[in-house]
Amino acid sequence: MKNKQKIPNFVAPCLWSYNIKDLDLKEDKELIITQVLNYGDEKRIKWLYSVYTEDDIKEIVSHPRRGLWFEKVLNVWELMLGIRIPKKVKQKALFRIEPQFPHLQHNFSR
Repeated sequence: MKNKQKIPNFVAPCLWSYNIKDLDLKEDKELIITQVLNYGDEKRIKWLYSVYTEDDIKEIVSHPRRGLWFEKVLNVWELMLGIRIPKKVKQKALFRIEPQFPHLQHNFSR
């Protein structure tokens, strides 16, 4: 982390289910970086880079948390940061709405 700051209101939409006043830039670094990279626009990502170092961001992207990432977003950041995430780790990190157990799905249409 580069300096002491608070999360500005314009970043709040990336963290919609959290009270940004309760988040700590150091303690909640993984959550903040993940959410801003997934949902942020150019302005929010610039803010992220003003708060965290590229090494901080690479560390979070290199070890993505399970079920939190959009596939296209993770692919882009992997390319932009010049890192390689193992396939199994990447698959577990992806946010999926559809069931992961196709053999348990039932065809209810008649």
